[in-house]
Amino acid sequence: MSTIETPPAVSTVYHVTRWRIATVACLIVMVFGFATGVSMYEQFKAQIGHLQTKLKDTAQIKYVAVLLDDQQAPALLVTFDPQDAALQLQRLNDVIEGSTQSLQLWAVPANGQARSLGVLPSNGKTLRLPANDQALADVAQLAISVEKKDGADSPSAPRLPYLFTGALVQKAI
Repeated sequence: MSTIETPPAVSTVYHVTRWRIATVACLIVMVFGFATGVSMYEQFKAQIGHLQTKLKDTAQIKYVAVLLDDQQAPALLVTFDPQDAALQLQRLNDVIEGSTQSLQLWAVPANGQARSLGVLPSNGKTLRLPANDQALADVAQLAISVEKKDGADSPSAPRLPYLFTGALVQKAI
């Protein structure tokens, strides 16, 4: 009979050492993964904070109107930012009122009496009038009339016909 030789036993010391090295390597990988995750979380948190601040500082236009003259040419761009509680007006033409006249902005509801939103200062291409969201809630059109220097006597009716008119559009976004 032949005897089967058994291979020499693998040293258990080498076997244990390999497992220890593998365990330490896995722990190092896990620590690096955890540190990377924490770092990315902090970076994302800082970016979100920065973007929230930037969004807060950016104008949030809620209403837009382009007022047209009798030739249907754009005369005035009107936007409303509820954060500033103000109407921003940009003149798009070169109409200049006389020294004893002023331009007055009117809110014209679909049903009801027009109401004054303010008298436009005669200087500058961009103007700003204080307003609130409720003043524009039921308004279908904005209009400009030429009035005496301090505006119309009645805050609910222009003295002369409208010089410029345009639909007020509420933005969806």
